[in-house]
Amino acid sequence: MRLYKKEGATVQIISFPNEQVRKGDYLAIEDSKHGDNLIVQVIDMEYANIPGILEELLRNYDGDSSIAGEDVDPFDVAAHIRYIQDARLLICKIRASTHNGKLIPAGSHLPARSYARIRSVSVNELLTRPDGAEGYEIRLGETAEKTHLDVDVRALDGALNIITGKKGTGKSHIAKLLVLSLISHGAPVVIFDLNGEYIGLGQDTEGKPNEFSSKIHVLTPRQNFKVTLEQVKIHVLLNILVNALHLPGTSAREFRRIWHSLEQNGTLTMGELGEAIKNWRCNQHVRDALFSRYYTLLNSRLFTDNPALATSLENALDRARSGGAIVLNLRNESTTNRHIVVEYVLGKLVELLTTRRLRAIFLFAEEAHLYLRETYWDDIVTRMRHFGVFTTFITNQPDTIRENIYRQVDNLFVLNFTNEHDIDPISRAARVDAHTVKSIVRDLLPHHCLVLGKVVNDFPMIVKIKSLDVQAMGQTRLFFPVRICALTP
Repeated sequence: MRLYKKEGATVQIISFPNEQVRKGDYLAIEDSKHGDNLIVQVIDMEYANIPGILEELLRNYDGDSSIAGEDVDPFDVAAHIRYIQDARLLICKIRASTHNGKLIPAGSHLPARSYARIRSVSVNELLTRPDGAEGYEIRLGETAEKTHLDVDVRALDGALNIITGKKGTGKSHIAKLLVLSLISHGAPVVIFDLNGEYIGLGQDTEGKPNEFSSKIHVLTPRQNFKVTLEQVKIHVLLNILVNALHLPGTSAREFRRIWHSLEQNGTLTMGELGEAIKNWRCNQHVRDALFSRYYTLLNSRLFTDNPALATSLENALDRARSGGAIVLNLRNESTTNRHIVVEYVLGKLVELLTTRRLRAIFLFAEEAHLYLRETYWDDIVTRMRHFGVFTTFITNQPDTIRENIYRQVDNLFVLNFTNEHDIDPISRAARVDAHTVKSIVRDLLPHHCLVLGKVVNDFPMIVKIKSLDVQAMGQTRLFFPVRICALTP
């Protein structure tokens, strides 16, 4: 390989046919004269545009006819011409440089062409672990060079993460891998499970309990997840009424008075709440607004007056405190019920974190745009992050996540996209240049992922995600049997 040209942060390298280089590989451009190296990543490959190559290709084209005779080439010129014709131009992005053996994020050094020597760089050379990192590893999978990619789980701590890719590429698989890795390191996790894909985390592929079976707690609204009004608290219920059920401000003030009245009388139940609204002296329109929301809460069947049937979210989180997952199974819930459950859970999480009953929580939100209100995006990323809610969004519609969220993301796991409109929002992430994302993502194979961010020390990595011995829930249910396609001659 020979250094050819540098334009801004882009370096072009000439590669010859006998040199094996793949998209995503890292190369070190070593300057033997100055002792400094430039670390670059191959993001695209082209044929080397050599003057006269087009004429040579056209000259050698003989159509469908063959001319009898023997080619005489005593100096083996044809082999050299073919060698030149197959030469490639590697389009690379500068990722870092080294000075006196130390890795520097910036790459301002310009190596001399005449002294530059180019070699491949292994993943282990780039992902240097800090002191004391032993015991905090997560194995994401393996790289193209067949080496394991182990990262530090602490890169997820305090971080905002996004997992995105088109349908069927393995987004939920990566999310499950991260969930189980966090649990194994003693972290508490809450999952908003929209399609029932995480309820089998405690079982292996044969349906038998695995090592995580005692740490996975599935809560299904209306079944094993009901709450009393005393558990909900007034500020959480008002958030549900205003944000999920769109109760006007005037009606919310009357509801607060009704609540305090019932609380003082010790009759804070759903039945008494309905009677109080019926007999409350207020404007008829306010009463109608309160009644419509009351019946929505009643029909959700999330609320109960029987303490024996109620579930304490606090106790469930206590069980997950030293490593466990609370899976909120929202598979069969209506849109309104999802909003109610999510508002309740987020309100309780903030309450427990504020009172220091919880130190921190890792929140996984599948297709969050379907149940999170618009203003919650900034709320989760900023305010709740300071409380200790560290969120991972999983979606196959990257355009539903706003640009300001991408600019604050710490770790980004991107699977295959072919549509330009899907790739555009991701390319605006602050942790990588747009050219890298657009070039690499469209060529990713299924279950191969482009990892960006702190978890890989800001070195974009392509990794084949490792398999998991857990129940694979969430597959598409088919009507016809699987058809095996064969190529026919």
